Amino acid sequence: MEGKIIFNNTARAGEKPAFRPLVYICAPYSGAVEENTKRAAAFAKYAYDKGNIPLTAHLLFPFMDDTDEEDRRIAIFMDIVLMGKCQEVWVFGNEITRGMRIEIEKAKKRRQKVRYFNSKFQEVEEK
Repeated sequence: MEGKIIFNNTARAGEKPAFRPLVYICAPYSGAVEENTKRAAAFAKYAYDKGNIPLTAHLLFPFMDDTDEEDRRIAIFMDIVLMGKCQEVWVFGNEITRGMRIEIEKAKKRRQKVRYFNSKFQEVEEK
């Protein structure tokens, strides 16, 4: 069928299967939500450009109210469930927020690889 694109695990006939690791983007959200959401999108683009599939929870649940403790608790729970599907956790920014700390601790307990990047996309040592 002309014009129809079928997605499968092969980039083109004859090529090796396309693989991109799933990477969880861990970054600040609370406080300056609008600015942090824009930064999270930029961090996701960086991970994508590096050959990964970014999973950025900030961009998935805009209906959750970060100022409501119950919504926040449920959102972190959902984030952690999704993070468990990822090969790596990439931590972005120059600060570690309370929510980020919860995610990082859970990733370490699961023995997921955790990598750290500053706000200029440079990989740095663990914070």
